[in-house]
Amino acid sequence: MSYRSRLSLLVLVDSVIVLLSIFIGNWLIAPTATIWLPALAASALVLFASHHIFAHFFKLYKRVWSYASIRELSAIFAAVTFSVAVTGIFQILAYQAVFSRTLLVTWMLHILLIGASRFSWRVYRDYQLKVDHTKRRTLIIGAGNGGTMVARQLTSSEMSELRPVAFIDDDPAKQQLEIMGVPVVGQSDCIPDIVRDKEIEHVIIAIPSLSKQGLNDIFEKCAHTKVKTQIMPSMEDIMSGRVNVSQIRDVQVEDLLGRDAVKLENEKIGQKLSGKTVLVTGAGGSIGSEVCRQIARFTPGRMILLGHGENSIYTVEMEMRTKYPAMLVEAVIADVQDESRMYEVMQEHKPDVVYHAAAHKHVPLMEKNPHEAIKNNVIGTKNAAEAANAAEVSSFVMVSTDKAVNPSSVMGASKRIAEMIVQHYDRVSDTKFVAVRFGNVLGSRGSVIPLFKKQIAAGGPVTVTHPDMTRYFMTIPEASRLVLQAGTIAKGGETFVLDMGEPVKIVDLAKNLIKLSGFTQDDIPIRFTGMRDGEKLFEELLGENEVHQEQIYPMIYRGKTPPVNISVIDQLIDDYMLTSDNDLRDRMLDIAHFKEKQLAMAAAK
Repeated sequence: MSYRSRLSLLVLVDSVIVLLSIFIGNWLIAPTATIWLPALAASALVLFASHHIFAHFFKLYKRVWSYASIRELSAIFAAVTFSVAVTGIFQILAYQAVFSRTLLVTWMLHILLIGASRFSWRVYRDYQLKVDHTKRRTLIIGAGNGGTMVARQLTSSEMSELRPVAFIDDDPAKQQLEIMGVPVVGQSDCIPDIVRDKEIEHVIIAIPSLSKQGLNDIFEKCAHTKVKTQIMPSMEDIMSGRVNVSQIRDVQVEDLLGRDAVKLENEKIGQKLSGKTVLVTGAGGSIGSEVCRQIARFTPGRMILLGHGENSIYTVEMEMRTKYPAMLVEAVIADVQDESRMYEVMQEHKPDVVYHAAAHKHVPLMEKNPHEAIKNNVIGTKNAAEAANAAEVSSFVMVSTDKAVNPSSVMGASKRIAEMIVQHYDRVSDTKFVAVRFGNVLGSRGSVIPLFKKQIAAGGPVTVTHPDMTRYFMTIPEASRLVLQAGTIAKGGETFVLDMGEPVKIVDLAKNLIKLSGFTQDDIPIRFTGMRDGEKLFEELLGENEVHQEQIYPMIYRGKTPPVNISVIDQLIDDYMLTSDNDLRDRMLDIAHFKEKQLAMAAAK
């Protein structure tokens, strides 16, 4: 229906309702002794005119009544009340009397009939949606605010392919109740039975505040049903404004791994970063780019994005400029291996804080290319630290890894030596130098999850090196926030470690991904390939000589820093080009494990 036709229909319906209301109201009040007819006719004309004026003012003719709600009802109430009030004022001025009982009944009939004429559109539309059997029968887990919003969204959306037919909630007080016409039919223990009995075709977990363990428990029950399961965004994402509460999505393996995110001190982080110049090395990488996103929330004065790959730096730069137009963003193409370039950048921009995320991190590749591990992870860190010291940077935060603990690989050894460099410069510099150590980051480039997803998409098999291999996992945003928090609480020289909960078996991770992709292990088999060079069966977060039991912040530990003899590292850097791959690998591992004679002598002193 065109707008003109729709407007004409509404005006005609309202005109009939207005005239009927006042004449029927008068008849109901005094069926035998009617008000003087000229006065009644004049009042009807005033009511007629004032109604259309207020209907236009409150936009009753522009609203989409198939989506009518309390807001639309409030507009009807206001328009009718004002038009009846104007009619009463007219009666006082024209006849020195108010036909109050007639106007009261007229007001009630007016609201009733106008409301009925509008909301009948909504009732008809809801009925059509409700009886649409082409939509998939949907079970909503959680009958709280989140579940109610999801039910409302699905019920009111013509585009949705889902139709809510039942709620699940563990609150005994909600059992047997109905929410928006949808019954609460049981608790989470009954999910498999309810899916079967109600012929459920789709499940939505609608509890945004659900803990990781709680989500795991519910998902396990849903997994037994073989029905597609989706989830609402987390409370963290909703509160940050990144997503809307009704934006349901597939359950990701990130939702099931790890434990609840650590809440960090946003106020203190903001005090440290707000209005400051912040430089991020490796800004185009998985961690570096997320560090930039987290920093941008605290309104720094300038953000310097430093990286070697122009495409990735350009992508992050455009994202920052688009999302934070008031923030000054500068992209710098530079290689941390270039000492003079790092000095040049630091002296030009004079950053207050540096986050050093540039590094090679792929274990098997670095095992085959130890010289590159030295150049990027060791020399690159030394160049960045020296340049930061010369530029009198306030604090320097280096991103490290759990593979630096008792390293068995070239990559782990190179990161441990980088930590030692940072600890050394903290002792000789006014700049606060700290390292932040965490485990595997879910979804980062080169991580196991993207590999598993590709293998599943290709029909398998999913390759796992060893059935008992375990790793610690955390999300990219959480890892990045830890980096920011470390820079806030640092006194200098520390190695910060996040309590990452229980390690996860890689084979269990593979099984979950297969299950989340809608397959079974009969469809996508798992094949064990044997451990690769440099890999450990399990990772550690602190070495024996680093353990410091006290938490300096909830779920954040500080590792003790053993003595460092920088001359041994300098000698390694001086000699590395003249050293064979095997000898270089052994030398790096010796230094990382403090086996060099010079390190033993330094420790003895």
